[in-house]
Amino acid sequence: MSNSTFPTEFLLLPFADTRKLQLLHFGLFLGIYLAALLGNGLILTAVACDHRLHTPMYFFLLNLAILDLGCISTTVPKAMANSLWDTRAISSYGCAAQIFFFFFFISAEFSLLTIMAYDRYIAICKPLHYGTIMDSKTCVNMAAAAWGSGFLYAMLHTANTFSLPLCQGNALDQFFCEIPQILKLSCSDAYLREVGLLVVSACLAFGCFLYVVLSYVQIFRAVLRIPSQHGRHKAFSTCLPHLAVVSLFISTGLFAYLKPPSVSSSSLNLLLAVLYSVVPPAVNPLIYSMRNKELKDAVCELVTGYFQNQ
Repeated sequence: MSNSTFPTEFLLLPFADTRKLQLLHFGLFLGIYLAALLGNGLILTAVACDHRLHTPMYFFLLNLAILDLGCISTTVPKAMANSLWDTRAISSYGCAAQIFFFFFFISAEFSLLTIMAYDRYIAICKPLHYGTIMDSKTCVNMAAAAWGSGFLYAMLHTANTFSLPLCQGNALDQFFCEIPQILKLSCSDAYLREVGLLVVSACLAFGCFLYVVLSYVQIFRAVLRIPSQHGRHKAFSTCLPHLAVVSLFISTGLFAYLKPPSVSSSSLNLLLAVLYSVVPPAVNPLIYSMRNKELKDAVCELVTGYFQNQ
């Protein structure tokens, strides 16, 4: 990386030009960020402290909460700071770190969401074999594979992106450092190598999404055969939120990374980025706790116990 071909800093896209709107954006993102910290923090604490939640499903949910915290903490605080201090700058090293950690958390999260679909498939379609298939060692290995694959993908994409010579300025059309926006600044055909890697990653992600959809087709078929209405409700309450999160995550993420330049605009880029990087970490705790009685009861007991001890 030489100073002659790579900028020492990048300029991020501001949410607003006027000071009042910048402060409004800061307040809005602060509220979303605090909600994400509180919601995911409660899930982490409830799963860790309540022995009734020491099951594979909640173990994966705990990992999901950690990834959500990492994902939103990678992008939102910097955007808040830029709005508060009326600046756009981020150093090249800060940009590289942001890309690495964001891609790491995003990749690991999607792998984990795929694993969670497999967990629900075994639990509902093969309940008699669930304890044997989803034992503690298997669950730990699957979670480690999700984290490890995310790390490898992040290393590959970050190293490849920041090895490109850039000569189209340093202004990014996004409120955080994003690979497609940096590729626009490239001045050689070498960027096609990273484009190829993104296409391969997108194909893998779409393959995982197809697996999730097929898993839920089998799950819903099995659920409809459950004679008990309470049993059907419990099964749907743990599956439908997961499917909704995966659908929002994959649709907005793939479109943001693979959309043609002809349909690109600043407002569309901002909207897509918020939908796949800010909304899921903030709403995941609400979705999973509202539709899951066991988790909701554990969180309520945790909050009640805290205030009683004050």
